[in-house]
Amino acid sequence: MQKRHIGGMKIIRQIDPAWAADLPEQPQGQSHGEETLIENPWLRVTRHPVTAPTGQDADYWVVRPKNVGTGVLPLHGDGTVTLVGQHRFALMRYSWEMPEGGAPMDEDPFEAIQRELREEAGLKAEHWAQVLDMDLSNSVTDERAICWLAWGL
Repeated sequence: MQKRHIGGMKIIRQIDPAWAADLPEQPQGQSHGEETLIENPWLRVTRHPVTAPTGQDADYWVVRPKNVGTGVLPLHGDGTVTLVGQHRFALMRYSWEMPEGGAPMDEDPFEAIQRELREEAGLKAEHWAQVLDMDLSNSVTDERAICWLAWGL
């Protein structure tokens, strides 16, 4: 994991794919400070006055979750998968989802998702493969999500 600063903001994880090694560096904005607007046990919302790469002044608000998002797609021998469902307030509807959760920053995300699979679906897997590591809605949040495929249930 690389840690560096860009435009006054700390970068907690930089993804540098091999195929992008020869691409020119993109212009970056400059942060002129950070103000915490709200904070609770799950997230923090910050406001940043910035100068955009275009030179224009801008105002960014960033949602900063305090957990790494984790998910697992449990694959059964017959090709079916297990989903779990619950009502999601933010969506205002019932949602069918892969078992998922959040790992505190000081917890191993793989250990966290193994626990979530047991708690949410009552399953334990013999085999695991990490299939996704991505930044979600990265124009408004620094949330990271890691997902696995699990089989041998």
